[in-house]
Amino acid sequence: MKESNWMEETMSQAFVFRKDGFTGAEQELLINETLFHNANGYFGVRGNFEERYPADRPTVRGQYVNGFYNFSDMKQPEKHYGFPEQKQTMVNTFDTQTMVLTLEGERVDLFTGKVLEFCRILDMKKGTTVRRFVWESPEGRRAEICITRMASFEILPLFTIEYQITPLNFSGNAVMESVHSGDVSNYFNPKDSRVAGEKIVHLRVADLENTEEGFTLLRSETLRSGLEIASAVTHRVYSEDKELGCREDLRTESRIGDKDIVEKLAFPVKEGKAVTVVKYTVTCDSIRYEKVKEDARRLLRESVARPLSHWYQCQEAYLAKFWENAKIEIKGDEELNLSLHYNLYQLLQSVGKDKYCNIGAKGLSGEGYEGHYFWDTEMYIVPFFSLTQPEVARNLLSYRHHILDRARANARVMGYPKGALYPWRTINGDECSGYYPSGSAQYHINGDISYAVVQYYLITGDWDFIVEKGAEILMETARMWHDLGNFYEGSFQLHDLTGPDEYSCVVNNNYYTNLTAKHNMAWAAKVYRMMKERGQLKDLEDKIGIEETEIEGFEEAAEKMLLLYDEKLDINPQDDSFLSKKEWDFSQKGPGNGPIMQWNHLYRLYRYQVCKQADTVLAHMIFEDAQKLSTMKNSFEYYEKRTTHDSSLSRCIFGIVASKLGMKEKAYDYFDFSSKLDILDSQHNTKDGIHTANMGGTYMGIVYGFLGLRVKETGYFFMPSIPKQWESYELRLKLQGSLLEIKVTKEGCSFRLVEGNPVAIVVYGKEYQVEFELKLSLEEW
Repeated sequence: MKESNWMEETMSQAFVFRKDGFTGAEQELLINETLFHNANGYFGVRGNFEERYPADRPTVRGQYVNGFYNFSDMKQPEKHYGFPEQKQTMVNTFDTQTMVLTLEGERVDLFTGKVLEFCRILDMKKGTTVRRFVWESPEGRRAEICITRMASFEILPLFTIEYQITPLNFSGNAVMESVHSGDVSNYFNPKDSRVAGEKIVHLRVADLENTEEGFTLLRSETLRSGLEIASAVTHRVYSEDKELGCREDLRTESRIGDKDIVEKLAFPVKEGKAVTVVKYTVTCDSIRYEKVKEDARRLLRESVARPLSHWYQCQEAYLAKFWENAKIEIKGDEELNLSLHYNLYQLLQSVGKDKYCNIGAKGLSGEGYEGHYFWDTEMYIVPFFSLTQPEVARNLLSYRHHILDRARANARVMGYPKGALYPWRTINGDECSGYYPSGSAQYHINGDISYAVVQYYLITGDWDFIVEKGAEILMETARMWHDLGNFYEGSFQLHDLTGPDEYSCVVNNNYYTNLTAKHNMAWAAKVYRMMKERGQLKDLEDKIGIEETEIEGFEEAAEKMLLLYDEKLDINPQDDSFLSKKEWDFSQKGPGNGPIMQWNHLYRLYRYQVCKQADTVLAHMIFEDAQKLSTMKNSFEYYEKRTTHDSSLSRCIFGIVASKLGMKEKAYDYFDFSSKLDILDSQHNTKDGIHTANMGGTYMGIVYGFLGLRVKETGYFFMPSIPKQWESYELRLKLQGSLLEIKVTKEGCSFRLVEGNPVAIVVYGKEYQVEFELKLSLEEW
């Protein structure tokens, strides 16, 4: 798909993403597997063709469960104490996608015969994907095929494929071969550090069976992590809305192999009449279910007890509620409006719905970064859910509390007798980062998580979460900072750490890290004193032994934290050494169009003033009161010239700060790029999965950028602006449980209370109370 005409191939509706035309090109197939995947936060299925591709076409054929993993070795060429020697990997669980259709002896295959029409559709209000095509066989038979998929939000383990066949110029016999297979493997590429580097077998099929109910059951076990997973599958066949007969009447053959079951369903087809095969799959894993096979069977029985139309209605109802709270609309820019909805829908598809999982860097759309969770969640994704679906944000932060014991263990390995240090990348809570300079050394993840806890509390007012889980996170992470840091010449300093910029590693006093640590310790002390005042501290004191002297230490360290400042340039240096390094020659080009780390030794990059992504600029975005506006502006301009944006997390942050600084065109250009990053494959790796953090960053680009929202202890602050390319934009936010609808036009802005109690806000420095509707003209800004 060419970048210049993607919108011409996309329907104009804000909730329908569509691509027309079929070429069979390798890159197109791989990208569309990602873009049209189905997921619901519990499991994800890549958008592969049911009938598979020819052997010479690459594919990543995957079905994944969030938080379900196996261990694999991480080979350390030089063994040192504490270096991880095994990692968790999100497992490709099984294949229930495959459905091979034969019409009068001819196999339906888009790479033979002729494709007369073709389109793929994602409907973000219905929660389904559709692949529709008209195919002419080598012998001239024509058929219209329409395949609808759904990952249910109502019954999270449920995945359905509705496969409709309409012969256009013939009648005859059809055979559907439907596969239920445990013979699967994960994708690997030894040339790309962002995916697994070698082929590893993660699962063994433990048992297969057919049941008297007409279900097929498959149970597999991970080879090393001790987890189980089961899938249950069944079919229904209908003709012109009337069921042809029960499954037993239609099945002509059922073959049980060592690792799979293949069922053949035979039925007549008539010219102009539609026949539909519905395939139901239910998945249960042992993290959440005690008896995986029995639970899968039970949930499949519940699923087929109601018609598929019922589950479609439930899906629409769920999404109607989601979009009611997450309403966002741009008028005057259809491309951005659609891409924005696409991004938010993918966040909903990707986000974990329980404490056992989180949201991976690629969601559940592919195997990039092996399904690991990073700081991306807290800094780029939690804001969206805190402001629209706070119960989901609570789950995400509850996951961090769920793995807190492992974070404590990680801190002991790293040399801290108290406190917790969260792993840089993980699934079950253990560190999975094999390259410590740009992995384990990124201690700022502690500050990121604590920042997200505080922001969630300030947005929602959920004090119960703080008492039950948040306070423990804050105090244990603060303990690590206090032990790590050192008082020197009157300031508290943090040495030998890596900030967000992964092209500058193991440095002293990284500005971003020091600020997040300061915030972390200050809020740990603040929450301690609030709980003490309310008589809610005893349980926490008994559990972790926190004492007043420790709190006083947090307060002193936070107060005296070293925050670098260069008077001559009026900027915040990224770290102690950054300004003294050589300038990078940005005119040099490498092979291909990937990040510069793919053609430069990392140590070479560490010696230059070159940034992979926003670092100090990110600090200015989340802690805008920590420096003067002039310092923010000068820093922005300084680092913008030295940043490659090789990370997908970068441009959205530059856009937000550009908006704050009144650089409207820059802000719009950064936002435009970020919003279409996956749709246009701008980072050239969408085949490995979507970029969930950038998708969250796109939302932040509107709310924190153009709307200018800042959530502070003192209130909710807005500085609305609007790009010249737009007529208006409007959205909804939940603040302290109240739902606000905000609209910004070129003439002014309005804040309307949709539900809940009145909300106090500050707009361009002036205080207001939103009780019904507040309208402000441009002059009042």
